[in-house]
Amino acid sequence: MQLEYMQAALEEAHAAASAGEVPVGAVVVLNGEIIARGQNRVLRDYDPTAHAEIVAMREAGKILGNYRLLGCELYVTLEPCSMCAGAMVHARLGRLVYAAPDPKAGAAGSVLEVLNHPRLNHQMEIIAGVMAEECGGVLRDFFRQRRS
Repeated sequence: MQLEYMQAALEEAHAAASAGEVPVGAVVVLNGEIIARGQNRVLRDYDPTAHAEIVAMREAGKILGNYRLLGCELYVTLEPCSMCAGAMVHARLGRLVYAAPDPKAGAAGSVLEVLNHPRLNHQMEIIAGVMAEECGGVLRDFFRQRRS
């Protein structure tokens, strides 16, 4: 099932790229069902907080009628930044599954360790590297095209 959910997140990333956004996509899963989707919308929404993870968590919160996303899993194509990681802690996500590491801004261990810091009152399971090559390739291709 992890591959199916990550594939759905990758579809969101492709849609973001088609709209000229950095190709990052995310889905929120609860009880084996995708309940929310998100893609980067920073440029379209003129919103620095409109990262794929935040967009998906906002939608999930509206659907559940609660900002606490208890029991939910977030699948995202790129390791979250510190802003998104902080939001995940506040949302009390049960699990984060991400594809490609982010060596410049990753906050799940690549650059910072925001998630599961020992002083925080919430810990979550983290699974890294699911479809990392495919998701990372989409990002590399996007930036290669922008540079040329």
